[in-house]
This record gives sequence, C-alpha cells and structure tokens, in this order.
Amino acid sequence: MDGILPLWKERGMTSHDCVFKLRKILQTKKVGHGGTLDPDVDGVLPICIGKGTKVIEYLQDNGKIYEGEITLGFSTTTEDASGEVVDQKPVAIPLTEAEIDQMMATFIGKIVQVPPMYSAVKVNGKRLYEYARAGESVERPKRQAEIESFERITAPVFHEATQTQSWRFRVACGKGTYVRTLAVDLGAKLGYPAHMSDLTRLASGGFTVGQAVTLAQVSELMEKGQIEQALRPIEEAMSAFPRIDLSDADWQKVKNGQLMPLKNFGLKENVPGLLAFFYQDQLVSLYAQHPEKKGLLKPSKVIRNEV
Repeated sequence: MDGILPLWKERGMTSHDCVFKLRKILQTKKVGHGGTLDPDVDGVLPICIGKGTKVIEYLQDNGKIYEGEITLGFSTTTEDASGEVVDQKPVAIPLTEAEIDQMMATFIGKIVQVPPMYSAVKVNGKRLYEYARAGESVERPKRQAEIESFERITAPVFHEATQTQSWRFRVACGKGTYVRTLAVDLGAKLGYPAHMSDLTRLASGGFTVGQAVTLAQVSELMEKGQIEQALRPIEEAMSAFPRIDLSDADWQKVKNGQLMPLKNFGLKENVPGLLAFFYQDQLVSLYAQHPEKKGLLKPSKVIRNEV
C-alpha cells in the first residue's frame, strides 16, 4: 500500500496517536505524518503510507491554510486556550474593524517569530516544551516565517462580562509558522495580551478539507476493501515540482541513481529546486542540480527503482 491519506484529525489526539492507530487499521508499519497538529487543533493531516513516507519532508515544506479565532484581553502559557493565564488587560473600549484589519495587514510577507515555549523546537538538545514543563526558561531562537494572507472573516465580538474581544480569521502561511504566536504578536501590536482561542487546519501538503477522511471512515473503507478510494497517489503530492518524463534509456540510468546531464532534458544551468522525474506516469526520483559538477543533476531522493 503506497500513497498519501488526507486524514481529518479530530481534537484530543496527537499526530502520533493518529499514526499509531492507522498502523493497526491499515496493517502496515510504514506510516508517517506530514506535519504536526496540536491535540487541541483539528483539521487536515496528510498521512504518508508505504513509499509515500519518502516524500514526508516535501509535504512539510508546502504551505498551509488555517481558520481560527483570536481573543484579546489575556494571554496564556501555551499561547492557546489550553494554557494558564499569564497576563491580563481588560478591553475597555472595543477595537474597530479598521484598526484590526490595518494591523493584521502588517503581518503579510516575511516575518520573524519567536517559537512558543510549549513547542517542539529544540534548544541545546531539548525541546522547548521540556524546559517549559520543568519551569525553566531558555533563550528561544528567532525563526523566519512567510504569511501569504491573514484576514479577519467575522465581525469582532466584544464580551462585556469578561472584558475581552474576539474574531475569527483565515491565514495562509509557509512552513514552520506558529499561528499561536501570530495571534499573540498581533495582540501585542494592538496593545493587548492575546491568545489563539480556536484553530482548524483547512489545507496542508496540497490536500484540502474536502479530501480528508476520519479514522472511523478509514476503518470502514478497510473493512470493505475500498481503502483505495481515500488514498491519493504520491505523484499528486509532488505536483509543485517541475515534471520530466524519462525515456527508456534515461530510466535505466536514473533507477540506478546515476548523475544525469542537464542537456538530456533541454535544461540550462542553475536549475532552481527539485525536478520530479517520471517514468510511465509514475514518480520515480527527485533530482537537483549537482552542487559541484557543472551541467549535471544528482538524485536527491529515489522514490521507486522499479515500475
């Protein structure tokens, strides 16, 4: 069984929980996920199966789309609704839509984030959440993130009883973006402690909510012998890379991992990124320009050496 399964991860489960359960349901050990989702977040989680596990790193590089809610008035240890309150400032005068929209627009493009303490980023060999749980503080490395769009999708609601204000948003972002931190940083720019009070991932790895199936649905499809209905081909996940169809002669070389001349494919120098090599309509290898040998391509990842 090879391919990508767009799973709808339900709340209360870790991404690893999903992989563990799917290994049992699908009766295979070669299962991995293409991008962690926090337990309190639901949404699209691409699951790689069989030879699909070879493309996990490329799925993680793809952009993601989220919808969620930002709440002004207090911040938490985890930057989301699950943490303990660490700072409060009542929203006495509700912000206007114009004020919110103007500040959200400043985050579009390349931004710098400091990862949350409750995150899996490693510092000196330990994950940040390990420091946080031990009550220790450590300097966190700054990371660059790219925000394609960040917009408010509902009217802001003022909660008079709690002196807070919240609204729903949609964000399209690149690899490694912390949406929790986006909410906190937006709040800071607006003059209030804030947190991400809700989040759902609508798209990841090129797969969308409309393609996703639940664990219960996967189990049912397996029982009926219809799991192929939910599996997406590996080729679909690699559609962002330029495709090159190999001749029989070139395939004989590529399947053995040989270096390939750029001129074989009508290419010039300085090929940016990866090239997807196909043979008989199947993705067989990913090649990149050789860093030292001019005019040659080298294998970056072999997907199949037989078709």
